[in-house]
Amino acid sequence: MTIELPVAPQVVDDLISRLPRSSFINGHFIDGEPHMHVVNPATGEDLLTMSAADPRTSGDAALTAACTAGTAWAESTPRRRSETLRRAYELCHERADDLALTMTLEMGKPLAESYGEVTYGAEFLRWFSEEAVRGPGRARPAPGSAGQDMIVTSQPVGPCLLITPWNFPLSMGTRKIAPALAAGCPVVLKPASATPLTALLLMEILRDAGVPDGVVNCVVPTSSSEFSNHLMSDHRLRKMSFTGSTQVGRDLLSRASEHVLRTSMELGGNAPFLVLDSADIPTAVTAAMAGKFRNNGEACTAANRIYVHSDVADEFIHAFVAQTEKLVLGDGCSAATTLGPLIDPDAVTRCAELVDDAVSRGATVLTGGTIPDREGFFYPATVLKDVPADSRVCHEEIFGPVAPIIVCDDVDEMLALANDTQFGLMAYVAGQDLDQVRHVVRGLDSGMVAVNVGVASDPAAPFGGVKESGIGREGSHEGLSEYLELKYVRLG
Repeated sequence: MTIELPVAPQVVDDLISRLPRSSFINGHFIDGEPHMHVVNPATGEDLLTMSAADPRTSGDAALTAACTAGTAWAESTPRRRSETLRRAYELCHERADDLALTMTLEMGKPLAESYGEVTYGAEFLRWFSEEAVRGPGRARPAPGSAGQDMIVTSQPVGPCLLITPWNFPLSMGTRKIAPALAAGCPVVLKPASATPLTALLLMEILRDAGVPDGVVNCVVPTSSSEFSNHLMSDHRLRKMSFTGSTQVGRDLLSRASEHVLRTSMELGGNAPFLVLDSADIPTAVTAAMAGKFRNNGEACTAANRIYVHSDVADEFIHAFVAQTEKLVLGDGCSAATTLGPLIDPDAVTRCAELVDDAVSRGATVLTGGTIPDREGFFYPATVLKDVPADSRVCHEEIFGPVAPIIVCDDVDEMLALANDTQFGLMAYVAGQDLDQVRHVVRGLDSGMVAVNVGVASDPAAPFGGVKESGIGREGSHEGLSEYLELKYVRLG
């Protein structure tokens, strides 16, 4: 971290004066009348007013630019694409101060976590710069035909629509853009309307790294649904990747069927955290704190339900509550803050409603649970005990700093409760008995499992879920394949 805390007002003012304030199409920020408010969730006040683009005309312009530039980009050498992505990775680190402070201002996370996201988000650019030159392919003799060969090669899927959420404004963009560019695909990015500024800074970085005009476009429309529906009705679009809620994902999948678009979906989560009777409690508490409260609890991978074996329940709960009470709620630009605001007033109301519902059914609030009387959109770190299984908080994605704890007498009971959800994105296990951990990991219906750690995401690992948590994977080798079509050639 190079920005000193607390962040001086003149540092904030200087950054805001330099931020892009319009959509980026065909290598340029387009003109427009400022009328869209970007709000600082720590204060509830406007950061700036930017121009939002017309969904149809901007969508047409962006897709046309992508299609026009896409042919040459697809035909460029993998090494060229690799070196461009590598330069973008370097520029992210060179401009880390601007990226990190922008994320804190428009999304709310503590500045230290924003710097962490710069490192994480940039790593996708580096990883896929390396994957760009390792595209899949194989050749072998045809098993039943003398003198003939079977060749399997790959080619870019084509123009892509990438839709990203507000909670990780940089890394959600790089996680989709980097593999698309590595594969040779042009893209149109639609960032969340709550956090468009980081995405626009990323456009500057990609342009300065040498991405040709039109290969990457970013549109901030007046209507997100109208924009996505319009683009997805255009036969030129060949791929759509979305990160967000399961309900919106369902709607987009239905829309994608019109032209049979390739889709990647990273949807909702309801991650269980299982503290087994063999768990090392300090390790379990450290992992649970990260799994629950990182990013203000606003993560699809956040620990949503904490199941604790009765043999270790008292020790775990006491230590977990003690650590939770050390979290300092405040503006992410302040020195002491370790837990920032939520994204908007509706997020605060939702946390309060989930807690009230659990308490009405018999749960006990061990700490937190009361909306603070202060400006901004804040909800305190909250721990609930004796949470009934029929509570909303056990079945709905929380997306906030609320930790419900359910005590169980049997590991298989914990496993059954953990799987009792339509989601299957992330799961956490704390335990030291290797056979017991293996049994639980095998039984979890989840695309990812973290054992004795609270953060598992890594650009080198395949990220994605099962059941209604999504389709496809991002990151690792699989992330590149999402943007490639296989072609089989019979050579005689």
